[in-house]
Amino acid sequence: MRLRESAHTVLTDEGGAILDERTGRWTQLTPTASAVAMLLLAGATKEQAASRFAERYGIGAEQATRDVRTVADTLAARGLTAADPPSHRWWRWWR
Repeated sequence: MRLRESAHTVLTDEGGAILDERTGRWTQLTPTASAVAMLLLAGATKEQAASRFAERYGIGAEQATRDVRTVADTLAARGLTAADPPSHRWWRWWR
């Protein structure tokens, strides 16, 4: 997961927030949401993040998967995540 260029994080194990420069609004994160966001922003897939989250906090895999999905979906719904860049493989042929 990547954040949009105009979104800035302040994340700790005790919680955090994400500032949306476009709106000037902060999205407050619980400690759980902050931990999940740190895993996702570090480049982990949702599956990897859920596995690491479950292991780190000693919770079940199903609960960890729900938590990761909830955080990722909420950040996307608030418009804070960046879309993956389009693939331009068709024009690599001349390189």
